[in-house]
Amino acid sequence: MKEAFHILITATNAVLPIVLLILLGYWLRQTGFFSGEFVKTGNKLVFNVCLPCMLFVNVYDIEGFGSISWDIVIYSVLMVFVIFLLGLTICLLTTKEPKRRGSICQAVFRSNMAIIGLSLASELGGNDAVAAAAIVSAFTVPVFNILAVFALTMFCSEDSKGKVDFKKIFINIAKNPLIISIALGMVCLVIRGIQTSLFGEPVFMLKDIQFLYKALSNLKSIASPFALLVLGGQFTFSAVKALWKEIVCGTLGRIILAPLVGIGTAVVLSSLGILSCGVSEYPALIALFGSPTAVSSAVMAGQMGADEQLATQLVVWTSIGSIFTVFGTVCILMAMGLLAV
Repeated sequence: MKEAFHILITATNAVLPIVLLILLGYWLRQTGFFSGEFVKTGNKLVFNVCLPCMLFVNVYDIEGFGSISWDIVIYSVLMVFVIFLLGLTICLLTTKEPKRRGSICQAVFRSNMAIIGLSLASELGGNDAVAAAAIVSAFTVPVFNILAVFALTMFCSEDSKGKVDFKKIFINIAKNPLIISIALGMVCLVIRGIQTSLFGEPVFMLKDIQFLYKALSNLKSIASPFALLVLGGQFTFSAVKALWKEIVCGTLGRIILAPLVGIGTAVVLSSLGILSCGVSEYPALIALFGSPTAVSSAVMAGQMGADEQLATQLVVWTSIGSIFTVFGTVCILMAMGLLAV
């Protein structure tokens, strides 16, 4: 009984702060403290400045590639692609509106790994689980962003004959500030690795320019809370009635189908000896496949011409629903002896 209560508190503490900040943003907009222009400008600030800084610093802070469990990394990336295809199927079956399709597809496969995931992994498995989750996120977050640009552009760039403009998709991927920031972080990791191989340790690092690294870290620290406040400023309960089918399908795809496929397959492969999952790896997989839709998905949807209102609704409802599905997932894995909580 105590363990079950602890799990419920862990899931609630990981997810409820997000819901509360969204509600605060909603209240500030309803009371007139946030204007429509402020929310619009804030959305641009998050997408073009704060989130890129957060992703760059997250990638840059990775220690190295020496102790990576490559089977877990490869599995995680492959399953993201599988769930992306499931998201495409769901959105095509759910609605005929192209802009809504992009938002639904993104919501299904793109989890809140960078913000909620790492905290959740820490609660479930401690430092070892956080290390495993950080490594997984370094490879999956770039994939999330590339697939998100692909999905959003694909449904918003059809010509009069319904053909997809792939040139526009690739241009949008190359120009996306989130992807650029991740690429720059990876370049820094490669340079650090070259220095280590030549001199035994890095000769020069970005952290040596303390004022610049601290400024980037400060922007990283405000990315999540500010994005949630802006998100709340865009949220309207009146939209639920008009979008209920899309909300239900997208939410169920994210909080039930994604963890069932992503974590369930890992359990099967691990039992067959194909995958090496332990008490450190399962929390990382829960963080990747069980956490709600990424906050940045709504920001990106708005900036790329998809249905921003639907994307916002999906962030909110998957965040609320994941409290219960994460609890259920952890209970099942504990009962199977795969988690030590």
